[in-house]
Amino acid sequence: MRTGSSTSRAPESTGDAYRDWAALFEHVLEIPPSRVQRRGWWSGVGVTTRGERVLDVVGGLVLFGFAVGWIWSIATARELGSATRTDNEIMPVTSAVASALTHVSAPTAAYLTDAALTALVDRMFASARGASGKLRAAIEPSPEPLSPDTLPAGARVQYAQGGQVAAAPNGSGVWNVLLKIGNAVRPLANLNVITLLPFSAKKNGRVGLYYVGNWPSEKGKVGSSKAPAWTYANPAGFIEVTPQNADTPVSEHFKLRDFLTHDQPNVWPKYLVLQPRLIDKLELVLSDLEAHGVDVHGVRVLSGFRTPQYNYTGGNTAGRANLSRHMYGDASDIYIDDDGDGQMDDLNHDGKVSIDDARVILAAVDRVDAAHPELIGGAGVYTAAAGHGPFIHIDTRGYRARWSGTSGG
Repeated sequence: MRTGSSTSRAPESTGDAYRDWAALFEHVLEIPPSRVQRRGWWSGVGVTTRGERVLDVVGGLVLFGFAVGWIWSIATARELGSATRTDNEIMPVTSAVASALTHVSAPTAAYLTDAALTALVDRMFASARGASGKLRAAIEPSPEPLSPDTLPAGARVQYAQGGQVAAAPNGSGVWNVLLKIGNAVRPLANLNVITLLPFSAKKNGRVGLYYVGNWPSEKGKVGSSKAPAWTYANPAGFIEVTPQNADTPVSEHFKLRDFLTHDQPNVWPKYLVLQPRLIDKLELVLSDLEAHGVDVHGVRVLSGFRTPQYNYTGGNTAGRANLSRHMYGDASDIYIDDDGDGQMDDLNHDGKVSIDDARVILAAVDRVDAAHPELIGGAGVYTAAAGHGPFIHIDTRGYRARWSGTSGG
């Protein structure tokens, strides 16, 4: 019967189909005769000719799968970023990378090396680097954005503090600077903006819990007749220093904590007066010393900002001037200690440590004052005393002054 004949041939047809597919697969895996004779590490012991072909096929499929998945993830990340992000928010890292790959105006922002980013920032904010080129923070009396000297096409500068991101600083404190090109964002690790708490925040001699005292002008005292009037005016405001931001670099060699008054160790936040012109001058002096063969990596600040209260009553007050520049944030006592023994190094190589080593730094100060009259100021060399070795006082008071011994400051 026809029906019976059809039923009895079904297994045979299935077997034929299976053999056809097996033969086809065998043909796919068949190695051309010209390749069988090839010798090399790939065709050596451990990999048969059929196994080589299998690995080729499987490897191609895996690579294809990775390519499809990568393209899909880029498209998805970009779509989600565009849908949920506002101008004042930082994109997640994956989204920033994806957008940097796909956004024509930002092909490189996510991949800028630290060296390339530093070079870019140096061009964008050359004026913020100071005459030394080594400033790492812009100290601003009021919360205003920086004015870049130049800016790449399509780039914007933003500011971040904690979880807040804004087009301009909108309060006191340390603000990280961000460079945004298209959808990609990179923080500028070597540049911060520090905005001041206004001087009016001081009440009854205190800023918060930190006791600072009162400045001479608040008591009706005036400064030197040689100095510009502004040099003895009340400070514009205070830098708020916390344990978290104390290590913020203000220049290549100095951090905020280097200039803090040595008092009230358990009171935080502390408040600091610091003038950018002082930091710039210190860096110029260090550069000059390096040019004359002095290793300056061990520079130390013996005394930076001194609150009026501490200047009058704190620590050893011998030799302190009633109108000390330390109270105005434009004076520091420094020494070079590359060997780490806690005192001045033998800078003149005469086999001993003395005030003559401080005079090596004084010679650099003289050269800097001659080259940069806008930073001119005082310099005094001091002998060793109880608790410290020789050191030099450097300031930017606005006129030239020199002294030695234990007077001045």
